[in-house]
Amino acid sequence: MAKEKIVILGGGVAAMTSAVYLTEDENWQDKYDITVYQLGWRLGGKGASGRNPYLGQRIEEHGLHVWFGAYVNSFRAIETVYNKLNRPDNMPLNTWQEAFKPHSFVVLQEFIESEWETWPVDFPTIEGNPADGTLDLHFWQLLEVLIAWLHKFIDSLEDEIEQANKVTKLQTKKPRDRNLLRHLATEITDAFDDIEDEVSDFFDSAHDELKEIWSSPKILATQLKHLLSLRSNDKNLQNPKDRLVVWYIVRKLKRWLNSEAIELLDDNPTIRRAYICADLAIAMATGLIKDKVFSKGFGAINNIDFKDWLKKNGANEKYSVESAPVIGFYDLVFGYVDGDFSKGDVEAGVASLAMLRLMLCYHGGVMWKMQAGMGDVIFSPIYELLKHRGVKFEFFHQVEALKPATNSQTDNLISEIVMTEQVSLKSNSYDPLVDVKGLPCWPSYPLYDQIEDAQADLLQDKNINLESFWSDWPQVYEAKFGHTLTTKTLKQGKDFDKVIFGISVASIEHLCPELIALDDKFKQQATEVKAVATQAFQLWLNKTDEQLGFKYIPDSQERPILSSFSQPFDTWAAMSNLLDKEDWPLNNHPKNIAYFCSAFTCDDYPGKDIHDFPSQQKAIVKQNALEKLNKEMQPLWPEAYHGDEFNWDILYSSNKLPGESRFDEQYWRVNVDPSERYVLSVTNSSQYRLPTDGTIFSNLFITGDWIKTGVNAGCVEAAVMAGMQTSRAICGIPEHISGEDGFEPDGAL
Repeated sequence: MAKEKIVILGGGVAAMTSAVYLTEDENWQDKYDITVYQLGWRLGGKGASGRNPYLGQRIEEHGLHVWFGAYVNSFRAIETVYNKLNRPDNMPLNTWQEAFKPHSFVVLQEFIESEWETWPVDFPTIEGNPADGTLDLHFWQLLEVLIAWLHKFIDSLEDEIEQANKVTKLQTKKPRDRNLLRHLATEITDAFDDIEDEVSDFFDSAHDELKEIWSSPKILATQLKHLLSLRSNDKNLQNPKDRLVVWYIVRKLKRWLNSEAIELLDDNPTIRRAYICADLAIAMATGLIKDKVFSKGFGAINNIDFKDWLKKNGANEKYSVESAPVIGFYDLVFGYVDGDFSKGDVEAGVASLAMLRLMLCYHGGVMWKMQAGMGDVIFSPIYELLKHRGVKFEFFHQVEALKPATNSQTDNLISEIVMTEQVSLKSNSYDPLVDVKGLPCWPSYPLYDQIEDAQADLLQDKNINLESFWSDWPQVYEAKFGHTLTTKTLKQGKDFDKVIFGISVASIEHLCPELIALDDKFKQQATEVKAVATQAFQLWLNKTDEQLGFKYIPDSQERPILSSFSQPFDTWAAMSNLLDKEDWPLNNHPKNIAYFCSAFTCDDYPGKDIHDFPSQQKAIVKQNALEKLNKEMQPLWPEAYHGDEFNWDILYSSNKLPGESRFDEQYWRVNVDPSERYVLSVTNSSQYRLPTDGTIFSNLFITGDWIKTGVNAGCVEAAVMAGMQTSRAICGIPEHISGEDGFEPDGAL
C-alpha cells in the first residue's frame, strides 16, 4: 500500500504537536510520509526564540512564555517528547522536570488613589505531575472551586469585620429561604457524622418553624462548601434545590458584604483584596447558575464580555469588575482589540472556564517557568525527536498560496500549494541548531555558513529578515542576481495527499483567498476570530531585584511574575533563572534579567509591499520601552532612580555605553506579522471556530489555538489540544484529549 503523504505548513506548537502524535505509532512510517515546510530558519511560530551569538548567547524571545500548572495536555505532550527523546544524563535539561520548574509567586498591581500598591500572592503548591491531571470537570466540580475560594475569603473577612465592630450575625426570615436551608441541613446531616454544636443549632432552627434562624457568614460559607463537596462527587444535577441553595447563600453573603465591608475597603488593603476575591466568586457563582451553564454549557455565555457578565451578575463595578485580578486576566490573554487598552474584550464563557481551570486543575505550581528559551525547551527537543523518527524538514520555504480544486467525485480538495524557496543551501538539508553550553538551541539568525555564499553575504549586508511578511528580500534578490527567487508548487496526488495548515489565523486571508471564497464558514472563521499585535522588551541588568528596590520576595525566594500594571508593558517577569543558560564572559556578565510584554496598539496593517512597516512599528516599541523606564517603573524599582531620573547604569552593557544609549544593547520587538499576532477570544467569536476537519476541503486539516478546542483562547494548551485533535482526525491518536468538551452542557434541565 502506498504511503500517504502529509505536508505540515508551519512549525508552531499545534503543527509540531500534530507531528509528535502522528508519529507515536512505531509503524507510522509504513503509513505516512511527513514533511514540514517552515518559513525562515527555525521552528516555533509565536513561541520561537533565538540565541544571540554576539551578546553572550542570550535568549531572545517573542515575549514572556510561562506555562500554567493546569496545562494538562501540554505537559502530557512535552513529557512524551522528553521521555521518548531520552537525552543523556549529563546533558543540560535532559528531562522535562529539569526543563520546567513550578512557580507559585504572582504579583498584581492595584492603582489606588493615583498610586500603585503591590498585591503579592503566593499560591499553594499542589503535589503531583501536571500531566496526570484532568480538565474533564463536571459543573459541580467547577462550582466547588469557586465556593472553596469564597469560603477562604469569607473566613478572613468575618474576622476583620468583627474587629471593626461590624455585624457578623445573619438572620433568615422568608419561608422560601427557610425551606432551602432545611434542604441544606438535611443533605449535610445525612452525609456527615460530626457536626459542630453551633452548626447543629443552626440546622435545628432551620427545621423548627418556631425558632428564629441565625447564622454567620462563616457558617453559611462552610456548609455551602460541604454541599458542593457532596455534589462534586455524586455529580447529581437533577435537584434544582441544590442550585437554589447556592443562589440563596451567595446572594445573602453578597448583601452582608455590601452592608458591612464596603466602607472599610479604601483604608484596609487586606479587607479590600479579600472582598474583591469574594465578590468575584459570588458574581461568577450567581452567573453560572442564573445563565444555566449546567444545562446550556459555558458556550452559552460567550455572547457577552467577561467584565460585562460580572457586572450583570452583581460584581461591584468600582472595586471588583475593574480589579487587579480581572485586569490581570485581560493582560494575560492580551485581551484588547487592536491593542486599544480601553477596548478589553474576552468572552465570558472562555474567561470563566479558564479561570476555574487555572485555579482548580493545577499541580505543582500554579505556573511553571521554562529554564531556558521556549525554543530551547520546547522546539529543540521536538525537532530532534521528529528528525530521529524520520520526519523531513524543509526550512526557508515561504507559503504563498493554497489552491482549491474539485475532483471527479465533486469533493473539494487542496490541489496545489505554492511556495517560495527563500535561499539556496550549500547541501541538500539545513542543520538548524547550535550548541550553547551543551544545550541544542535555535539561533537568532540563520546559520549563514550553510547558505550559498553570495546569498548569505547579501542577506547580512542588507539585514534581511526572512521571517517577515513585509520582507523586501524578493526585490533585493532579483536586483542583485537578475532573476526571481525559485517558486515551488506542490501538487495533490504527487507531492501530498493531506495538508495540515498550522499557520495562524491572521494569515488565512493572505494565503487562502481562493479557499475562503468557496467556504463561507472558513471565511467567517478568518474574519471573526481576531488577533492582536504584541510588543516585548528584555533587559539585562547589573542589579538584583532586591537591589532595584523590589520588596516583596517570598520566603521561597521565587522571582515575581507581575501583571495589571501600567500600560503598555503591563506585565513584568523577573527571569534571573535564565542567566546560567546564557554564555556571558566570566569577568563581565549581567546579574539579572527582566522581561516585559503587552498588547501593541495597531489597527491598520498595510500590504506586503510596504517594507518599512515593521521597522516603523519596532521604533514605537523602543519609544514605549524608554518611556516605561523613564516614567513608570519607580513604584516597582525605587532604587533604579536618582530622584525621579532613571539610572541607566543599572542596564548591563558589554561595551560600557553611556546613559540611555545602554538601552540599545537590550532586546525589543514588535509582533505584527500575521503569523505572530496573538489570537483573541472576542465576544461571540467562539461560534465561528471550526474543528480541525471543519472546512469543506476533505484533505485540509487546520490547526492552532484559533480552531475549536475546549479552551478557545490564545495559549499553549489550546494549541496542543488543536494539534492532538488534528492527529486524531488523521490517524486516531491520541484517543482522548482532556477538557475538549469544556464548553458543552452537563445535561441537567
